[in-house]
Amino acid sequence: MSPATPAPKSGGAALELLVHGVGGATPQDMLGDPRTVRVTGDTTAAVYRRTDDVDAEDHPERYAERPVPEAYCWSNLTSGNGARALWLLLLPFMVANLAHWMRPPAKGRPSLLRLYGVLVRLVALTLTVLLTAAACEVALDLTAWQCAGSAACAEDRSWLGFLSAERGGWWSQPGRRLALAAVVPAALVGLLWYLSNRTWSAYEAQRPPTGYDDAPAEASDTENPDTEASDTENPDTESADSEELCEPGEPRPALGRPGFWYGRRLVARLRAAHTAAGFLTVAAAVTGAAARHDRDAPGAPPEAFGWALESGFVVLAAVVLWVVCRRGRSEKRLDLRLERALVSWLPGASLVLLALAVLHAGWSRPDWRSTGTLPGDAAFGVLTLAQGGLVVALGAVALLLHRPHRDPRTALYGLGGPAVAMLACALGGVMSGGVAQRVADWLDGPGTPGMGAGSPVAPPVLLSWQASVIPVLLLMLLAPAVFLAVRTARAARRLGPVVEAEYGTDDPDPVRTGRIAAGRATAELTDAAPALVGIVSGATLLLGAGAVAGAWLSGNVPGRAFDGAHPAVASAAATAQSLGSWMIGFGFLLFVTWGRRAYKDASARRTIGILWDVGTFWPRAAHPFAPPCYAERAVPDLTWRMSSWTRHTGGRLVISGHSQGSVLAAAAVWQLPPPTRRRVALLTYGSPLERLYGRWFPAYFGPGPLRALYGTVHCWSNLHRATDPIGGPVRVPAEGDKPAVDRAVLLDPLVYGRTPAHPLPEPVLGHSDYQADPAFAAERSVLLDRLPPALPRQRVGATDDQADQADQGSSGRSSG
Repeated sequence: MSPATPAPKSGGAALELLVHGVGGATPQDMLGDPRTVRVTGDTTAAVYRRTDDVDAEDHPERYAERPVPEAYCWSNLTSGNGARALWLLLLPFMVANLAHWMRPPAKGRPSLLRLYGVLVRLVALTLTVLLTAAACEVALDLTAWQCAGSAACAEDRSWLGFLSAERGGWWSQPGRRLALAAVVPAALVGLLWYLSNRTWSAYEAQRPPTGYDDAPAEASDTENPDTEASDTENPDTESADSEELCEPGEPRPALGRPGFWYGRRLVARLRAAHTAAGFLTVAAAVTGAAARHDRDAPGAPPEAFGWALESGFVVLAAVVLWVVCRRGRSEKRLDLRLERALVSWLPGASLVLLALAVLHAGWSRPDWRSTGTLPGDAAFGVLTLAQGGLVVALGAVALLLHRPHRDPRTALYGLGGPAVAMLACALGGVMSGGVAQRVADWLDGPGTPGMGAGSPVAPPVLLSWQASVIPVLLLMLLAPAVFLAVRTARAARRLGPVVEAEYGTDDPDPVRTGRIAAGRATAELTDAAPALVGIVSGATLLLGAGAVAGAWLSGNVPGRAFDGAHPAVASAAATAQSLGSWMIGFGFLLFVTWGRRAYKDASARRTIGILWDVGTFWPRAAHPFAPPCYAERAVPDLTWRMSSWTRHTGGRLVISGHSQGSVLAAAAVWQLPPPTRRRVALLTYGSPLERLYGRWFPAYFGPGPLRALYGTVHCWSNLHRATDPIGGPVRVPAEGDKPAVDRAVLLDPLVYGRTPAHPLPEPVLGHSDYQADPAFAAERSVLLDRLPPALPRQRVGATDDQADQADQGSSGRSSG
């Protein structure tokens, strides 16, 4: 897979910057040489060269006849040490964050754009509250309230003996048991804050270099958010499609703005709000039970104290909502400010309120007994309704945004964001309901939670209803799955004659033809993903609404709600509850097991890293507890490397990106100043730029932004295969005398049967080994020939403005 292939022998010094795709690659494999050296960067992300080329930048005249290959390795940003496997438990947060970036283009519609951002951030906030409520359900309700309050449950578990109500110890009072159990969900919130703060320090808090851009950085931080310029008073102006001019007549898209890859301020603010929301959820769960008892019991602590605590919850909750709704991201400049007072006092105030709630619950109440479920378990129903309402509202806003800019390639007619937000809520429900069901099943014995007569432990009724709809959802998905399988098989048969005609074989082999045709047909399944996501999201929304209605109308678990109905109906309800309880618990255990395996197994960790390669490309604009955005490190790295090469040597540069690396390459090229961009060629292969990103993120990678990128970069070529399930054409047409970006579809495999040059059957490569195709080297040579000749090397001490003027004066606009 060596890129060391013949190159043009004219034009002066040239650099080929290789960027790998999902799953990562070693510099030795990328450079085709076992001897490599790191020239810049660290163990997390770095640029490597062959040992023989280590002095190429200082002596560019030695490399006039071939490009200098460099490899940028960034895989450790997502799949490095074993602790990152635990990020798998943050999957709902990551999916919710993706919904923020999936909005349709919104040029000239700032009010709808602001509303879209607010709704997504509110959905993300409900996920934090849901996760904390699930921890409260396990620790406070199932363990401290129900099991410790039942002699049969507590006596069978020695570790709960000191909490048993029957023993009459100091911890036997319900309030004190709740106060002690509150440590568990509070510690979970603290852990999320710690992880977010730690990754924030490693990613968002690292200021990107500004020397390669014209945009001035702010001189210093300020604690006053109200001094912000007018472009940030609108919370989502950063996402608007209004074109900022980087030079006369040349628009700068959102991905090219100076502050796009620097989200420190927003992450810090949202982290404070979500941390406060988590602590307030725990405090409300502890105080709610004690305050309800105090209102009816004589000799209880002063009722006014409980009212004061509850009033404090309302006030701080309103502040949290205000913080989440008020502001979004600032991107038009590098925003170095930070609301230090807000970031510090909001979590601190909520933690103080939680401490007061624990003290209040620990007040002696000798006559208090815990029976039934913990008061306040209706919170799950309220959260579910809130999430459904927010997703429906988000869908309405997305349709309004999509209407003026309809593009048939856009996923789900602009509803990709709402559909993915619904999936995030469903994942959160599976994880929270799964842990509650498994703990209840463990504490209750062998029976299905909530079904046993006189059961000492039972989860909230709504969680049992939500688990019961999972088998129904899987049955509903069976029909589209069968349809896709049949369609794929028919497509493979239809493509057989096409394959044989393309290769021009005189002696066709049915087995060989079938494998190639099956590879092409299977690759087409990627284009069916929007429909499948839409079906899953729509079914989840409807079934979730049905679960809430069933729980509130019956007040009982599904297996008991249909007692007295037709035997078939009652049996189906009981079966759905039992099967769903097992499946939702199994789903949670699968997350934990997969994460544990990835912690110990490097190969499994690499597989999970592929998920993060795709899911964490975008900055944390909606949920601060999502895994960090690696592009906030990778994109400035690549941009600075390209700028430093062109300015130091005056030479040409081809940035070559495979798969996700092509997305990073495009984002980095967007960040370049125009004079540098005109000395850069872009080579993409196996690229999801249009097939995935353009369809799901139309505001950033839709037809308009991709055409704008082609109009500003000197030249661009894209290679793709029909057997590739990820990469595809970018669909950018010819522009003036510049040819279309997409080249002819590459044959895969290279040859049909055995030949003297290929004595063994060539494999169907699909998404891998593009550099092994002769078309790769040929296209790279074409791009290098189209770039303007190398400029005279800039003298030491030349300013960036002088370098830019030299670039602009000599390179001009590409003629293609």
